[in-house]
Parts: sequence; C-alpha cells; structure tokens
Amino acid sequence: MHLSFTPPRHVKIGDAAAFAGTTPRAVRHYHQIGLLPEPERSADGRRRYGHDDMVRLLWIRKMAETGIRLDDMRAAFDGSRDVEENLGRLEETLAAREAAIRRQRAAVQRLREVGSPLGLLSDLVADRLRHLPPGALRPSDVDALMITERIFGAQAAAVQAGVFVVLATHPGLRAEEDRLDAAEATLDDGVAPDDPRVDELAAQRFAHHKALERAIEAAGLDAADEELFALDDDVEQDREMSAYEAFTKMPYDFSPARMRCVELTGRLMGQDLADG
Repeated sequence: MHLSFTPPRHVKIGDAAAFAGTTPRAVRHYHQIGLLPEPERSADGRRRYGHDDMVRLLWIRKMAETGIRLDDMRAAFDGSRDVEENLGRLEETLAAREAAIRRQRAAVQRLREVGSPLGLLSDLVADRLRHLPPGALRPSDVDALMITERIFGAQAAAVQAGVFVVLATHPGLRAEEDRLDAAEATLDDGVAPDDPRVDELAAQRFAHHKALERAIEAAGLDAADEELFALDDDVEQDREMSAYEAFTKMPYDFSPARMRCVELTGRLMGQDLADG
C-alpha cells in the first residue's frame, strides 16, 4: 500500500526546536534578543514556524556550535536575508572581537611581564618603578598612583612615582612619611579643625615635602620630571572626564580637621613656589 505524505506548512515551537536540535526555551530566548524574528501566530495565539523560520533557526544553531556568540550573530543578521551580506557582517563582527581579544591578551601578558600590580599602571608610570626591588612599593602606593593617573593623567602619576622611588630607597624618609600618615589619621578622631595639632602637622608635612624634594633632586629625578612635562599631550591617557569631575567623584572619609591640614599644607607649598 502506497502512503502519500504532505509536509506541514507551519509547525509548533516544540517541533521547530526539536528539528533544530534545541529547546523551546532557547527558541524563545532567540526571539527575546531579536536574533530570530517572531513568526506569525495561529488563531489560537500560538507561534507557527514556516520554512524561512526553520532555516534561520538552523543557521543560528550551526553557528552556535562553532562557538560564535549570540550577540555577534545578532549584529550580523541585522534584518538582511542575503547570505553573503550576513556572512560579511559576521566576519566584520568576529574580526572586531578578535582584535579586542588580542588587546586583552596583550594586557594580560603585560601584567605577567611587569608583575601585578604594576601592570595596572601606564607604561609611563611603570617605567619609573621597574628597578625597585620586590616589595619596595607598597599596595597603598600603587592605589595612590592609580588614583592620580585617573584624575591628573599619566605624567602627574609618573612624577608621583618618583616620590615613591625616593621613599623606597630612603628608610628615614619612609619612616617620617609613616609617622605623618599615622598622626594625620588621628585627626579623624573627633579633633576640631582649629586644634593646634592641625597647624603643627601641616608644618611638619611641609617640612617633609621639602626633604623629599631635596632627595628627588639628589637622585636626578627632578630632571626626569621636567622631561615628562615637556612631552606632547598625546602621552596622556584618554580620559572620559575632566580632572575636576574625577576628583569630585572620588570618595574620601577625611574629617574636617584632616581636610584643613591638607589645605594648610597646600598653602605652604603654594607660598614656597611663589617665593621660589
């Protein structure tokens, strides 16, 4: 007995998913992200998939099996049904992703070569610190450099790196830096802004600043700083916000007394520059 069979013109989502080797849940996800257009619905409100829908679904599954991301497919299949055009778009998308992966791998390689956390800093800043012995640079120093680089750029952070080089190679200056940091931290313990200790610490911080300047000059780092600021502006990292905007977005937990100490120290440094 001969049996004739006419294939259906449209199928339900379960049959479409089974045919493509996936699940109804995955098919619905393709719809949600715009990768697979919504098919027409029957009178009962259910999706019905036709020939073109099934071909598109097979394309998606085949590309997914090769490791192509759904987002890349969506960028490639931007409403066009021309195969060559789709493949061209997909090739462009994958090429861009490949370039991004190369940049990421280069960044990881740099981290391995320079050593974390110096690899997090720009080359201009890291070059200042390459010859320091292991452990000479503290984690807090790196944190400060990252913040300075973000707010003021690579040149300013490179100058600050010179200060950390001096601190790492001059135990007496490092000890005084630690003492001042600890003393300034006590200003956060309910000290009034007009407390005499605020002015005293500002004067001590300024004296320490001058001692650092002398050590920097003796090490020849001041000449290197002048060379840094003589460079073209293109050495600066691209920043999405101005220094002022970045500074105002960086949180701090200093007390009014400690902020006044910082302000007074800045005034002393500014007056010193004016007198010099």
